[in-house]
Amino acid sequence: MIYDITIDGKNHRLELNRADHGGWACRLEGQQIEVDAVLARPDVLSLRIDNQAYEVKCERVGNELHIWVGSVRFAAEVRDPRSLRGRSRAADDYGPRKLIAPMPGKVVRVLSHEGETVEVGAGILVVEAMKMQNEIKSPKKGTLRKILVTEGTAVNAGDVLAVVD
Repeated sequence: MIYDITIDGKNHRLELNRADHGGWACRLEGQQIEVDAVLARPDVLSLRIDNQAYEVKCERVGNELHIWVGSVRFAAEVRDPRSLRGRSRAADDYGPRKLIAPMPGKVVRVLSHEGETVEVGAGILVVEAMKMQNEIKSPKKGTLRKILVTEGTAVNAGDVLAVVD
């Protein structure tokens, strides 16, 4: 599989192929690199690259993709010619969008109110999981139609927390 990736405006070519040992063979810009990756939790990878460890978090805000490596944020774009996701997402701005719990946890704060107009990336609520707080953000500009949880509510991964129209 070949991916064209742009990170902070710089283009890269990544080739991933299944390796004989069951893992992945990785080439970046034509050079073989040794990578060991484990999905620590949804949208968070634990990577080992040439004996250096990294925690990489992926965050989608509206139509933008941000990648956090430690405390440093990068704007990113991944183009996979086989993926429908690589095509225009303009249609996503029409109709209601659900905010989904990324992992099991507890709602510790509700930051917005039903009926409030919100911008892309505006914080809607905060979910605490494994002693870390994760702000759940609006995926689009619109009106917060429904909040389905209150502070103190326990949630499971995949639960609908709110709806933005």
